[in-house]
Amino acid sequence: MRIISGKLKGRRLSAPKNLPVRPTTDMAKESLFNILNNLYYFDSISVIDLFSGTGNISYEFASRGTKDIYAIDANFNCIKYIYNTAKQLNLPINTYKSDVYKFLEKTTLKADVIFADPPYNFEAEEFLKIVDLVKERELLNEEGLLIVEHSKHTDLSTHANHSYDKRYGGNIFSFFEFTEAP
Repeated sequence: MRIISGKLKGRRLSAPKNLPVRPTTDMAKESLFNILNNLYYFDSISVIDLFSGTGNISYEFASRGTKDIYAIDANFNCIKYIYNTAKQLNLPINTYKSDVYKFLEKTTLKADVIFADPPYNFEAEEFLKIVDLVKERELLNEEGLLIVEHSKHTDLSTHANHSYDKRYGGNIFSFFEFTEAP
């Protein structure tokens, strides 16, 4: 895994082999951040990284100047790895070991970008439960985006707040917006 851009551009990180993860590919990550770069100033947004795994997405935001990052994962070893790596690289990543659904039900945090990368074997309803919780709990700031990464075998476009999909090989990023029409 490597950091694509920012102050740590080109930095390679090696996560322990025993972590139950499937990191976002460099190609997909670079494409995602090209989209986000056109929408946000990274140094002025807050991010929640759900199912953060190795912290791949969190490190990318931090390298680009985001100072308000929350990485959530239920796996202790994943959170420990992210915490230790963030500390070693002096990155502003706050880690929380929690079931993502419980976190979403209880948190008072709001963010400009919420990124979720659940296991690809989730059923569509499990993916959409994340979308519904983010909407019901109003966890996005105004003009915020929820991005859910999933496989090409899952279709989330039926949700009322689905904006668009971006496909990269077998990966899909589904974008959701919750702004109310005037």
